[in-house]
Amino acid sequence: MADSYDVIIIGAGPGGYVTAIRSAQLGLKTAIVEREHLGGICLNWGCIPTKALLRSAEIYHYMQHAKDYGLSVQGASFDPAAVVKRSRGVSGQLNGGVGFLLKKNKVDVIWGEAKITRPGEVVVSKTAKPAMQPQNPVPKGIKEPGTYTAKHIIVATGARPRVIPGIEPDGKQIWTYFEAMVPDAMPKSLLVMGSGAIGIEFASFYKTMGTEVTVVELLPQIMPVEDAEIAAIARKQLEKQGLKIITDAKVSKVTKSATGVTATVETKDGKSQEISAEKLISAVGVVGNIENLGLEALGVKTDRGCVVVDGFGRTNVAGIHAIGDVAGPPMLAHKAEHEGVICVEKIAGKDAHPMDKLKIPGCTYCHPQVASVGLTEAKAKEAGYTVKVGRFPFMGNGKAIALGEPDGLIKTVFDAKTGQLLGAHMVGAEVTELIQGFVVAMNLETTEEELMHTVFPHPTLSEMMHESALDAYGRAIHI
Repeated sequence: MADSYDVIIIGAGPGGYVTAIRSAQLGLKTAIVEREHLGGICLNWGCIPTKALLRSAEIYHYMQHAKDYGLSVQGASFDPAAVVKRSRGVSGQLNGGVGFLLKKNKVDVIWGEAKITRPGEVVVSKTAKPAMQPQNPVPKGIKEPGTYTAKHIIVATGARPRVIPGIEPDGKQIWTYFEAMVPDAMPKSLLVMGSGAIGIEFASFYKTMGTEVTVVELLPQIMPVEDAEIAAIARKQLEKQGLKIITDAKVSKVTKSATGVTATVETKDGKSQEISAEKLISAVGVVGNIENLGLEALGVKTDRGCVVVDGFGRTNVAGIHAIGDVAGPPMLAHKAEHEGVICVEKIAGKDAHPMDKLKIPGCTYCHPQVASVGLTEAKAKEAGYTVKVGRFPFMGNGKAIALGEPDGLIKTVFDAKTGQLLGAHMVGAEVTELIQGFVVAMNLETTEEELMHTVFPHPTLSEMMHESALDAYGRAIHI
């Protein structure tokens, strides 16, 4: 007789394990199936370890600019192996924490490869321990592969790097984010395909660590999902740091040699050039892990490599749900977590609210940082809004000057008719921490008047958020 559950979740990434914990809190008998590592890509090979690497780069950057702060640092240098070791240590610590939380909440962990054989049934087969994660062994106290049943099955299998035909990663000269996170040594030169969050973060990290970096982007602006004005400011600062950026261009061919790669880059005007580098990072997006799950045989609808769901994570097949990256963009860990909570609360009969993707913040942790939520100025106008736009530069903020971070901008977009905050966009120091203030404001349907009446503490970077709202209505004080 198969073990029976209320909910089985396939995939223990940030979406999966958070969903499992919330499911157990709601009194549902819950199991989670994982084949590689608790915490998924985000914790093990994405969000967390990249931020550890970027923190090392940030500290190194400040060491090199110590004299700007009246300090002296002689012979600043770094050990690539130690930088990577710290990053992997952070990841390993949190990996163990996920296991503890699942055990604490009495979630059964089933180790193996899952396949949905029919609605309500999951067959788990044995899988080998992943070679790339030796410091995080298969956790103790898990359930063995076998057949399990559940009233509800939630697919949370995440995504993997998109591969461009002819430019397939080989783990040596052509990297994905996996290899870029654990370099044996810093390459002297690097070519990055794609200027989304992953591409720009790695470009920023390696440039700070002394690598000559060139970024090639297919679209006219870097960070294509961001507000054009914010992206332009970020580009200017990145280029000032020595990053080479080519937009409206594509890598059409890559030739490998013993010393690196040579890429043929074609621009929109029909011109082409060859760029040689020791390594190439392919960061041209990700594609959902929908294969070998039995979805096609069950008639689960998919679109462009992702499972099609409604605002509650439900697919077109009763009892089968999907959340996170596998359920489509935006492919962000916090979206996956929130989506999972909505999904399982709906299953439990709670008064859950559907996912509103316009209120999901996005953050890029390059130097300078970029963060945003809601509609860009262009998208708001396309949607038919008459807008009022506020701007406030970091140069006008006392805390930013004191930090030695005078470059940046806070931009707000309001509906001119109602005062509704439609979007907020930032570039500069610590904006990834500031953005949540505007996310909360949008979730509360805040208007410009309420933001104007809010008292912001001084001296803080957050004062610029206030000034940006004031500026939209001609009331800014410090510019």
